[in-house]
Amino acid sequence: MDELGARAFAAARAMVGARFVPQGRDPRTGVDCVGLVWAAYAEAGRMLVAPAAYPLRGWSGGRVAAGLTAAGFGETADAARVGDVTLIALPARQFHLALIGPAGIVHAHAGLRRVVEAPFDPAVLRARRWRLSVREK
Repeated sequence: MDELGARAFAAARAMVGARFVPQGRDPRTGVDCVGLVWAAYAEAGRMLVAPAAYPLRGWSGGRVAAGLTAAGFGETADAARVGDVTLIALPARQFHLALIGPAGIVHAHAGLRRVVEAPFDPAVLRARRWRLSVREK
């Protein structure tokens, strides 16, 4: 198991219940899906290059992927590992990030207005995934 990814997932799991706030990056005041990933990795000891302002809808998958790459993530087709980030395509050109755990995901759920942990869904298991390089930036 990747130690950095495991620490990031544990940090994300500790944020379950935090408020959903668009563009939020601080679990004390609220996070969105991007903010959750960035805050979890910061808590795990890795500060990531934050993306500039981004809309909740209308981004292309390529632009989201470019933001993950700029932060130090690399797309992977390997078996999922704890701490990988999954990119879930939702209707209306909305993309959503979540952190993969041993039995499910942690994500900032806009509809429920909070961070939640959910079991794996077949769509999540087929979604594109990124893994943070363990090399220090």
